[in-house]
Amino acid sequence: MKKTPPDDISFREFVALMASLIAMVALSVDVMLPALFVIGEELNAANPNDPQLVIGLFFIGMAIAQLVYGPLSDSFGRKSTIFLGLAIYLAGSALCLMSWSLPALIAGRIIQGIGAAGPRIVATAIIRDRYEGRPMARVSSLVMSVFIVVPVLAPLLGQGIVAISHWRMIFWFLAGMAVALFIWSALRLPETLAVADRKPFRLKPIAGAIREVLTNRLSLGCTICMGLVFSSFLAFLSSAQQVLGEAYGLGALFPLTFSCLAIVVGFTSAVNSSLVMRYGMQRLATIGVCTIIVSSALYALWFALVGVPPLAGALVWLAFSIGSIGIVFGNLNAMAMEPLGHIAGVGAAVVGALSSLISAVIGSQIARSYDGTALPIALGYMACCTFALAALWWSTRGRVRRVRTGGDAA
Repeated sequence: MKKTPPDDISFREFVALMASLIAMVALSVDVMLPALFVIGEELNAANPNDPQLVIGLFFIGMAIAQLVYGPLSDSFGRKSTIFLGLAIYLAGSALCLMSWSLPALIAGRIIQGIGAAGPRIVATAIIRDRYEGRPMARVSSLVMSVFIVVPVLAPLLGQGIVAISHWRMIFWFLAGMAVALFIWSALRLPETLAVADRKPFRLKPIAGAIREVLTNRLSLGCTICMGLVFSSFLAFLSSAQQVLGEAYGLGALFPLTFSCLAIVVGFTSAVNSSLVMRYGMQRLATIGVCTIIVSSALYALWFALVGVPPLAGALVWLAFSIGSIGIVFGNLNAMAMEPLGHIAGVGAAVVGALSSLISAVIGSQIARSYDGTALPIALGYMACCTFALAALWWSTRGRVRRVRTGGDAA
């Protein structure tokens, strides 16, 4: 593990700040979930599934923008790029506050996604600047275990705002969060990319770096795997209020139930941060993906043979499937970034953009197939994670042998 300079930010504060920057995405999504039904009614959504676009198109904006932020951070430094993203996020929040129709709100959400991509992708590059290998996987898992507080509290916060005020107050809250992160980063975050290590912002070097990422089997395979796993998770996020709140009749208890599922992810992330140093990233990621496939297959089989599973059966399936995300993501992200230390900014951008784009396109389609039951989501988990397992196997062929001979440390 790289040593932290004496006058540098402490390890705990570093993890907390990185978690907060990355958690902008989770907060921007999860706080909206309890408000989707109200938004659809007030803005006259033509289709009951149309408010899901408030979630799905946020990820589309984020996915595309990441390709820009990575090279910008490699050329102009990490902190200034974070500030740019936060400023764009504030502009998107303002448009959402003034939205007069669902398309206008969605446009504001796309701009918010473009802005949120900056802190999210640059935080990943900063972690890679300071750590590598299994220590990087440990830090990534700790970051996830800290930032999991956001999806635990965000639905409850959104429900509270909708209960006592107007849903537009959610965007006042998100704008305030962006301002707070701007001040915290400005005062406490050190610049991790020295001026001497910065690369000119020219298209040819950037294209070459992107090509290097796309032709590296480990990085590309793990990125595709992340995108496929998150596709199914995004499908659940987009339709969670419908699945749990409506199909299973939880109603006002939906935010609390969702928060309990988020706690499971936080627990598995914390466990992974300890296990990864002993068992390695590849093995744990494989176990996590397989767990999602098996639990989803059992739910679908129950549905086919007996009928709609009871709420308890659905919660057990979701606990195993969503909980495995805490094991899969930190390891896959660290494995994808491992060969990219010399181009961490562009590497983080391409890894983040490609995985987000895959998940947004596939996940939105799965969510829009919601038919009043959770079966489309379970089948989506099965299909996406089966292909994800194939991508992981393809990307890591031969790596176990190298580990045993003292080479690769995954």
